[in-house]
Amino acid sequence: MADSESDTTDGVAVDDTGDSTDAAERTIIRTGRDFEQEYRLDAAEAGSFLIDVGEQLRDADDLTISTDEWELPFAFGEPVELSIDFEGVGEPELEIELELPGRTDESAPDVE
Repeated sequence: MADSESDTTDGVAVDDTGDSTDAAERTIIRTGRDFEQEYRLDAAEAGSFLIDVGEQLRDADDLTISTDEWELPFAFGEPVELSIDFEGVGEPELEIELELPGRTDESAPDVE
């Protein structure tokens, strides 16, 4: 994805610039607020979304996820935690979870 583009998957856009023509109409989700939204997508839509997220993780220090109603800008840090959980009993299920820590602007104190 180019630096000035955003991609949309089932109404969820991933934008690496944070810019949007609809930004004034959206609710901006900021630090100090909890937010959760779940989607049921087909595999192709989920795959496109994950590719967009992956490209931003690889190419940028910020991630912005948005819909027509809300925008979630996030400056992520390191290390990123990836967990894979497979439940093979009964109906098999695979869960892939990605946790991104927030980036801090703090620096270490001076040693004199």
